Amino acid sequence: MLDRWLGNEARVTGFCAALSALALALSLSGVFTGKPGFDVAWAAIVLCGTPILVGACRGLIVDRNVKADVLVAMALVASVATREYFAAGEVALIMQIGSLLEDYASDKAASGIEKLIRLTPRGAHVLRGEEREDVPAEQIHPGDRVVVLAGEAVPVDGVIVEGQTAIDQSVMTGESLPVDKKPGDRVGSGTVNQFGAFVMICEKASADSSLQRMIRLTEEAQANKAPIVATADRWATWLVAVALFCAGAAWFFTGEFMRAVTVLVVFCPCAFILATPTAVVAGIGNAAKYGIIVRSGEALERLSRIRRAAFDKTGTLTCGKPQVAAAVSCRDNFADSDVLHLAAAAEQRSEHPLGRAILAGADGSVAAAEDFRVVPGQGVSATVENKRVLVGKADFMKSQGVDISAADAPAREWMRRGATVVYLASDGQLAGFIALADALRPDAPRAVQKLKAAGVAPMLLTGDNEAAARRIAAKAGIEDVKADLLPEGKMNAIYACSRGGEPVCMIGDGVNDAPAMTAADAGIAMGGVGSDIAIESADAVLVLDDIKRIPYLFSLTQKVMRKIRVNIAASMVINVSAVVLPALGVLTPVTGALWHNFGSVFVVVNAALLLRVRDDSE
Repeated sequence: MLDRWLGNEARVTGFCAALSALALALSLSGVFTGKPGFDVAWAAIVLCGTPILVGACRGLIVDRNVKADVLVAMALVASVATREYFAAGEVALIMQIGSLLEDYASDKAASGIEKLIRLTPRGAHVLRGEEREDVPAEQIHPGDRVVVLAGEAVPVDGVIVEGQTAIDQSVMTGESLPVDKKPGDRVGSGTVNQFGAFVMICEKASADSSLQRMIRLTEEAQANKAPIVATADRWATWLVAVALFCAGAAWFFTGEFMRAVTVLVVFCPCAFILATPTAVVAGIGNAAKYGIIVRSGEALERLSRIRRAAFDKTGTLTCGKPQVAAAVSCRDNFADSDVLHLAAAAEQRSEHPLGRAILAGADGSVAAAEDFRVVPGQGVSATVENKRVLVGKADFMKSQGVDISAADAPAREWMRRGATVVYLASDGQLAGFIALADALRPDAPRAVQKLKAAGVAPMLLTGDNEAAARRIAAKAGIEDVKADLLPEGKMNAIYACSRGGEPVCMIGDGVNDAPAMTAADAGIAMGGVGSDIAIESADAVLVLDDIKRIPYLFSLTQKVMRKIRVNIAASMVINVSAVVLPALGVLTPVTGALWHNFGSVFVVVNAALLLRVRDDSE
């Protein structure tokens, strides 16, 4: 248990900081000062100062790089050398508090690769002659006959040879509706068999499957994302040089080494280092109030630079589920509502996603159905109110001798808009049809409009067909549309934007969006309906799927970065101005330490104002 506790670096650092604060309070109050050669402030120097000294030495000796730790270490050593133990402990404590804030706001999220790996089916049912044998997925070879049961993920890429079903391909293509499959059709690994069993011939080994390829794409994209470099570390060399120059000048012109030490103490960049993590923590906390999880300060910085937002369609701009778009009657004695309710009655025992959508669209009680039968991949039949009812696609109607020509023109128009058409026949005659489509989120048009007003250009990247993509994009107010994209295509589209000099953000919800998210400058995931891999690959997650929060998120990140710049500028002005006072002998190391903390207080209070930022879409 002790090993587990000590293994938590943030917990250990917090504990040391708490003990150091207590020790400094006792030192300032005069407790233990009567004992010669001892000051309880040494506890703070050892507990909080040691990691700083080690980090500075490692940077100089091992990495041969000057970081902000070097300037802090110089102030510590100079304070201890002049027996100003409280000043040394106080500087060390503030640095550890800054480190804690940075750790709290840092990106601890996994790349999501492990989540993708978990999606890979572990086993499969392979036919060996007439026997069915369960084997690990990695032992499947091209040419093997594999049985996939209802609800199971397809273990490898292959071709169906027996059986008909509907396959949920959203994991790979983002298509909102399951796709009916029959013998001769290809299926990809990671996609899900919706109902019924089928037999397929393996085309590729597990290691070469489409899902494994996506894993590799995501790994490559993640590797191309360089980590952020702290501003304080970027300027550390100049800060050290300036601090040494000022301290040397104070010593040279006054002849008092104590004044040089005081200059080093007040020049120590406590406020400068706190400027970023305090604003980041406040910004992340504000976003959390509105149901947005932001991964890190690095993520905030990247989101603030975004000038193009690439949306996925299914589950992002849309609700991600098929819904009844229209019920159209083709007979005089049938109303449109009659078509929907009769079809819902026939489908009430169906397991097909389209059947469930029709039943949900009826929005009320439906008549009882008898003699229910399913023709896999084609449709259903049932007896409803003494009528023999057929519900299914065009091929099913034709196979049952039903003439659907009366619905050709209106049905084609709905299909042109990207909808799926299901026909209804009663007693052998066409009664009408039902168009099903994925519905646009109500808040999507306003969110897109506000993005445009903020100078962020929207675009749509989807694996769905061109007609469906154009229909949704037009409703949302997006002109730039790229359809029929596989995960690699989305990633290449993101790279094309980046090469054009436009920082781009990918907004999606599915596994197929993960490579594009990691390739983009930033990624936003829809948390409510999103897959684990999309969420883990994203820099920010909309927990409640509120797409209207996206403009607020971009606005907030820009305000955070402005606040950081103000904090950095203010802290530098305060520190530089404070150099004059010790040089004139006005400040001692202790009073100088307290004075320069005014900058730390300022940046914390200024950053806390970010918590008052509101989303104007409320």
